[in-house]
Amino acid sequence: KVRRVVYAASSSAYGDQPTSSKRESDLPRPISPYGAAKLAAELYCQAMSSSFGIETVCLRYFNVFGPRQDPKSEYSAVIPRFITAILSGDRSFIYGDGQQSRDFTYVANVVHGNLLAADAENVSGRVFNLANGKTTSLLQLLEALRNLLDLDIQPVHEEARVGDVRESLADITQARTLLNYESQIDLEEGLRLSIDYYRQIADT
Repeated sequence: KVRRVVYAASSSAYGDQPTSSKRESDLPRPISPYGAAKLAAELYCQAMSSSFGIETVCLRYFNVFGPRQDPKSEYSAVIPRFITAILSGDRSFIYGDGQQSRDFTYVANVVHGNLLAADAENVSGRVFNLANGKTTSLLQLLEALRNLLDLDIQPVHEEARVGDVRESLADITQARTLLNYESQIDLEEGLRLSIDYYRQIADT
């Protein structure tokens, strides 16, 4: 008697598209096993909607960050790793030239999108991008952290990693139109909130 399933899908389903802005109508081209697995689960959701009438909505998250992410996890996002490294006086590592870009999305925006997707009408079986709708390179991210922390941050560049997407930017037109979604917290404010959290746990 489940009314609707909202699935945490991933922008990794797109892989490396010829255009930086990713749209739900783009043909998925995952380049990592993780992306392939997330896409497979999307297809299962859509099949359940078609075959059994179970309402499903798939939300492709783009680079979610915020408090409570474990910076020591192998699967941790780059932002908690950068912040905790900087606060502890360690160097920040960038894999590649740092020009790779991401649509960094604060966690409260994702929560907002999930609540909307749970109740929106006429969206069963659909896939939506859930993101900030703006792109930021890793070097630009470090510059923003440098300004917020008032510290001179010099990254260490390592070899680029296999399976990393070069550009990631969400077109959130469909989410705006059908879910009434808008990003609530921009990157700078999200970074401030994250810095406050990691400072607190560093002091305990």
